Amino acid sequence: MEKILIVGCKRAMDDVCIGCSRCMVGFNRRAGEFEHYDQDAELIGMLNCGDCPGSAIVTRLAQVNLWNKPMEEKPTKVHVAPCITDHCPHKETIIAKIKAKAGVEVIEGTHPYIPNDIFA
Repeated sequence: MEKILIVGCKRAMDDVCIGCSRCMVGFNRRAGEFEHYDQDAELIGMLNCGDCPGSAIVTRLAQVNLWNKPMEEKPTKVHVAPCITDHCPHKETIIAKIKAKAGVEVIEGTHPYIPNDIFA
């Protein structure tokens, strides 16, 4: 069974995309980059980058594994949300750090519900 962790932009998660409902709806509907998962896949967490320029993402990924260890939950895939992949000036650095630390496949993208003007 796939265990999905979503990583997004701290600023967007806190101030723009309240509750990150688009990522969760996309996952629940298996839309966008989530269309490849069967109904047994689980969303086990949403994590922010730690703020610009993503310098805390490695520590935060390590904390996910440490925090979930008593429950024996580990992500099997990490999705990087559009707030990073489409709009972050630090995206290359952040994605490289995630790929170096995650130890699992990293997929750029989540949902297809991108408004044209939300980040304008």
